[in-house]
Amino acid sequence: MPQRQPYHAGTGGPMQLLEAPEHQWFGYSEGQQTGQLISVPKDISLMQMRYAKMRSQALSPADSAELLQRMRGAL
Repeated sequence: MPQRQPYHAGTGGPMQLLEAPEHQWFGYSEGQQTGQLISVPKDISLMQMRYAKMRSQALSPADSAELLQRMRGAL
């Protein structure tokens, strides 16, 4: 994420999305002491929207590499 980004959609913790061969979607959300398998379509839709938001906010691969090089040089 850009350093100037005050908020990003990934602050809710780790999550994974999976599409099964039958085109059914599943999600997995992980907390500190628990994990949750999600199969409710409405909840999966919210996870997909969150993932889309994170992708739209993320730096490009080139910009990510440049940021890491600047951070390494600052050490």
